[in-house]
Amino acid sequence: MHAVTAPVWGGPEVLTGARVPRPAPGPTEILVRVYAAGVNPIDWKSRATGGFGQWDGVPVLGYDVSGVVEEVGAGVTLFAPGDEVFGMPRFPAQANGYAEYTTGPARHFVRKPAALDHVHAAALPLAGLTAWQALTETAGLRAGQRVLVHAAAGGVGHLAVQIAKARGAYVIGTARAAKHDFLRALGADELIDYTTTDFADAVRDVDVVLDTIGGDYGPRSLRVLREGGTLVTIPSPADVPDPERAGARSVRTGFTLVEPDYAGLRGLAELVAAGALRAEVDTVLPLAEAAKAHELGESGRTRGKIVLRVREESAHAGE
Repeated sequence: MHAVTAPVWGGPEVLTGARVPRPAPGPTEILVRVYAAGVNPIDWKSRATGGFGQWDGVPVLGYDVSGVVEEVGAGVTLFAPGDEVFGMPRFPAQANGYAEYTTGPARHFVRKPAALDHVHAAALPLAGLTAWQALTETAGLRAGQRVLVHAAAGGVGHLAVQIAKARGAYVIGTARAAKHDFLRALGADELIDYTTTDFADAVRDVDVVLDTIGGDYGPRSLRVLREGGTLVTIPSPADVPDPERAGARSVRTGFTLVEPDYAGLRGLAELVAAGALRAEVDTVLPLAEAAKAHELGESGRTRGKIVLRVREESAHAGE
């Protein structure tokens, strides 16, 4: 099969088209004919250093996939050949999303909602599960609470805004002014242009902060939280504020790393089916232009997600 590989670590130029063996599903696994693959920051961070993820053989990047079940392994009862599915298989192990086929445990996928095309489905799993797990499980976000989402127009941020609104929260977001109309359309109640206003001076009495940026955003976010509030840090454990500073105000802090999650994927699919969640796709490129996708992503100027099209949608399940 055709795939885009990273035979060495480095800049986007190291991404190379190659012929690699087509995988076969093991027990409890499915083989998926990939139609689209989402592009995430973890992809270009892994490509640059190889320092994240678990690799087996020549690295094939990509964790988000949407496609059609080609084969099922022994013991699989959730799906049958021809079913349309999307998911985030094996994370943080190698997922082989930038390829014509990939395998993964059946419960790392769910059925794709019929109204959702493969491109938008491929944009959902990693960023959507990150937001879902951080808000609904780690923070336990409830109706009526106030949540602050940093980088609200980004891949995780714009999905977090919608998930929080679906749970009945009051949503505050940080983003450039040019992205405010977009975020209001998603349901954001209050927006702060971080280029002109310090959020730490403009916001108070927040129950939950979702920090998708890191650096000094975590320590500064402690100032806006209520007593007993929750700060969830996404970028890295090093970005979690000093526990002593947080503990003095009974604020819960911690780093959360997304996990494959059948229940969470079903939750996302149900929100999509209800019209309450949609991934914003900034750019769609063919698989052969994966390097260009990485360059665009690393620019930090995209709104929502970048997706690689592996097959045309017209080449459908019955082929």
